[in-house]
Amino acid sequence: MALLLSLFTVAASAATVDSIRLWRAPDHTRLVFDLSGPVEHKLFMLKSPDRLVIDIERSSFEGSLSGLELAKTSIKNIRTALRNKSDLRVVLDLSSGVKPRSFVLKKQQGKNDRLVVDLYDQAGSVKTVKTVASASSGRKRDIVIAIDAGHGGEDPGAIGPKRLQEKDVVFKIAKELARLVNAESGYKAVLVRTGDYYIPLKKRRDIARKKRADLFISIHADAFTNPKAHGASVFALSRRGATSETARFLAKRENEADLIGGVGSVNLANKDKVLAGVLVDLAMTATLSSSLQIGHKVLSSMDKVAKLHKKHVEQAGFAVLKSPDVPSILVETGFISNPGEAKKLNSSRYRNKLSKQIFAGIKQYFSQYPPSDSLLAWNKHGRPDTGLSSRVHVITRGDTLSGIAKRYSVSIKDIQHYNSINGSNIRIGQKLKIPTS
Repeated sequence: MALLLSLFTVAASAATVDSIRLWRAPDHTRLVFDLSGPVEHKLFMLKSPDRLVIDIERSSFEGSLSGLELAKTSIKNIRTALRNKSDLRVVLDLSSGVKPRSFVLKKQQGKNDRLVVDLYDQAGSVKTVKTVASASSGRKRDIVIAIDAGHGGEDPGAIGPKRLQEKDVVFKIAKELARLVNAESGYKAVLVRTGDYYIPLKKRRDIARKKRADLFISIHADAFTNPKAHGASVFALSRRGATSETARFLAKRENEADLIGGVGSVNLANKDKVLAGVLVDLAMTATLSSSLQIGHKVLSSMDKVAKLHKKHVEQAGFAVLKSPDVPSILVETGFISNPGEAKKLNSSRYRNKLSKQIFAGIKQYFSQYPPSDSLLAWNKHGRPDTGLSSRVHVITRGDTLSGIAKRYSVSIKDIQHYNSINGSNIRIGQKLKIPTS
């Protein structure tokens, strides 16, 4: 009886590491241990030579290390051994110093328990990218489009027929869109994700902000519970919740992706709560207005090659869109759970057509509202400091004086003075002259 009880206890508590997977990102290497059940673990560093030791309690290794590509990582070799007759010890022989970070993910959404170990490159190994020159330097800048391919690495996104993965489809679309953007004079593309690795949602927004992006566009190809669901969509941020059941469902799915990477928040530590709230509210109002206008033009352009799920820009609480100062849209290129749309999304010819129409919509917006210090504005309006020339802005739904001032890089006071208006009341259809000096 005692022997049977002992065997039962060991069987109930033991877990196996079924496989180890690896991805390389620009600033870190990620290891994912696929587990048969929950585990306790600890890790510590050893010197001379540099090693990282990962101890996983009451576990054994049942996988293979032969397929791991270590060439471009800080790992020279991986070794496993049994410790204390019950624990698994994994030793990473390192070629350079790292800062390790680990966390566990509980079983969810059809995925087993996982242990994630991130090895961040030591400070100084990643070069800081210089920001673009401002208008005051006299240089005419390109309009920067930050293109975010959803998911990546450990997070494959939605899975379609024949195991077609969302992360692969959207990365191909993102690269094609970036190629088109870079081929256009006055535009510059920034790929938020440059390979098959995961980036936390907040960090995706931060990358766009650090690159001084004029637009952040996140590319997805999600799934729905009903395989008949079809059509492309464009989303902007909603501050009051989703506008349809589908939008609420998709927003929840995308936000849950941050369980893999962690969540952060905008830093307004040097502001009191009231001021911080007002600043964010003003910025978000102006940004959301621009996002909706861009989204409408992109959606209308996509209608030429793709069936639309909805004829209007939807709004939902996607965490990746919550940048206070960068207009942001999320493009659902189709439902990968729909066999017909999955087949099209897996076609390079269709992806190229779709990318062209997405960029066509982006160009329509910026040809109408180019940033005042950009080459596009220079070509459209002439040198901005050669006199009191002006542009005309027609008020549309959602416009505010603060948003218009931000878009054209002028002050609210100058707009009021130039148009002989008092206060902030404006009306749809009203024409405002915008000074360019």
